[in-house]
Amino acid sequence: MPKIMLTRYDKEKLLKSIHIAVLDGDIQAEAVRDLRSEIGQATEVEPQDIPGDVVTMNTRAILHIDNEDIEIVLVYPDEADWSTGKLSVLSPIGTAILGYRQGDTVEWSVPSGKAKIKIVKVIYQPEAFSLE
Repeated sequence: MPKIMLTRYDKEKLLKSIHIAVLDGDIQAEAVRDLRSEIGQATEVEPQDIPGDVVTMNTRAILHIDNEDIEIVLVYPDEADWSTGKLSVLSPIGTAILGYRQGDTVEWSVPSGKAKIKIVKVIYQPEAFSLE
């Protein structure tokens, strides 16, 4: 399995988001466990050092799931809105793709079973964009 990467800023903000969601009772224990596990195994890098094809927070990407391509933006829970393609990092698919690269395929448990999620293309990643 490929090693995932997170920026130091995303890691800090994600841990705070988890803490707030737990205190508010807005999150399931399994979602907390899965996201904490992903954060724990990630390589932490400075924002300017993360490759432009890695899915970070606020990345716009095309995913291939269940024989269809969907365009999403990976967001913090309070910004999630499926009708506009804004996918919460606390959702099973959001947690699954965090830190992976364009071209990676991730198998992840979702409510309907196991999903195979391919990151087809990273369209926009804030850290890469800010360096241009």
